[in-house]
Amino acid sequence: MNLVNFFEDFFNLLYPERCVSCENKLQRGEGTFCTTCLTELPRTNYHLEDDNEVARMFWGRVDIKNATAYYFFQKGGRVQAILHKFKYKNQIKIGYYLGRMAGSALKKSGFSDIDLIIPVPLHEVQYKKRGFNQSEVIAKGLGRGMDKPVDINTLFRVRANPTQTRKNRYDRWVNVKGIFELRSSELIENKHVLLVDDVVTTGATLEACAYTLLKGKNVKVSIFALAKA
Repeated sequence: MNLVNFFEDFFNLLYPERCVSCENKLQRGEGTFCTTCLTELPRTNYHLEDDNEVARMFWGRVDIKNATAYYFFQKGGRVQAILHKFKYKNQIKIGYYLGRMAGSALKKSGFSDIDLIIPVPLHEVQYKKRGFNQSEVIAKGLGRGMDKPVDINTLFRVRANPTQTRKNRYDRWVNVKGIFELRSSELIENKHVLLVDDVVTTGATLEACAYTLLKGKNVKVSIFALAKA
């Protein structure tokens, strides 16, 4: 055993890193999640199907190329629990890790030809309150997994709208209508953009963002959500 591994093992013995899901001690080679929990997360595999449930949500609403969500979100389920820790308990590494895992999978699918990754933006008031943008964290993980650049400046939110929670589909659409703008459409000209959010429910927020991005010249938009509710 070399000296680096010795001190690493000694440190882990005193302060063992634990799985963010089950809280069991992680073994060597594991990170953020234990192998068992990571395997048991309910994947959709929608990125392998052009005609999937998420893609159909946007048909006739906005002109996108592809759409997917990586996990199923069920009330009271494992994905809801870990996303709650991510968004509200400041465990930012969860979003980045899952984004990177998803990015590695998307890199081998029909999403491989995207040029740029753009997260759904938060308004500065919302950003200061939470301290981070969950979609941006996921997008940066995706960027690492896909070897693609992430742009957090071009798309921005004009105003801090009320939360979408407990709103129906129509009210969600009204709530986000016209609240996104582009700082410069030239930055995304002739680009295939992957638009990223944490959870897709009705798709209203993603639809509004995609509509704004498509104002750019010769822009193509695909959609990724970490989970589908």
